[in-house]
Amino acid sequence: MLTLTAIDTVVRAALDEDAPWGDVTSEVLIPADAVATAQLVAREPGVFSGGPVFASAFRLTDQRIDVRLFVADGAAFKPGEVLAEASGPARGILQAERIGLNFVQRMSGIATLTALYVAETAGTRARIVDTRKTTPGLRAIERHAVRSGGGHNHRFSLSDAVMAKDNHLAVLTAGGLGLTEALLQVRDRISHTTHLEVEVDRIDQIEPVLAAGVDTIMLDNFTPEHLAEGVRLTAGRALVEASGGVSLATVRAIAESGVDIISVGALTHSVRSLDLGLDIAVLEG
Repeated sequence: MLTLTAIDTVVRAALDEDAPWGDVTSEVLIPADAVATAQLVAREPGVFSGGPVFASAFRLTDQRIDVRLFVADGAAFKPGEVLAEASGPARGILQAERIGLNFVQRMSGIATLTALYVAETAGTRARIVDTRKTTPGLRAIERHAVRSGGGHNHRFSLSDAVMAKDNHLAVLTAGGLGLTEALLQVRDRISHTTHLEVEVDRIDQIEPVLAAGVDTIMLDNFTPEHLAEGVRLTAGRALVEASGGVSLATVRAIAESGVDIISVGALTHSVRSLDLGLDIAVLEG
């Protein structure tokens, strides 16, 4: 998902936003022949993500800048650890530093938060997955960060699967069709390769949905006790996803209900960027 083309497209847009006519500060303060070495240093512990994105910010600013990554995406790090180093023309390093930091701080924040959720569900069958509650235009890099933290990805876009939620079902059944019959018609209209997921918010909806042969049933805002009942009623006929009300305080109980998937919007919509710094180690001119 996170190809070099996808990375460069996002990073180039960010660089253009930040310096549409160049970095006037560096151009007037820094000699053109000045050379710098800067280190990406962790100010707090976490899980790293975004190395290739960080490197892209410098490469697209000035191809003469060399970036070395000392940790891989998905690796845990401690405060004070040097995660990467950029060497080359000082003007380019100073121009690219904020964009490079913005991406790697956010991505590492997502990876770190995801890793906490994954740790809370250890020993259960549940997968931690993200949602479409991503920053517009940044979905590919944010979802890569989720994988760096040990999580998994939900459908990437509206084009990837059929997911019927409560509003869809309200419209679908407005003409008098029963839930099962309406979903069977949906199944007839889609390819055998297209995944069909349906959201329910009541126990009594589970059997009518399963009778339509869905692939995944999403139990929305169910208590852990009702989730366990939903898993029992489903009896392996579909994957069971839990959604809504998921936090670090609740995720363990949700996982222990026996669900297969736990979707967590907070992984991307409420994350805190990690404190990483870019320290100039050497400046020559």
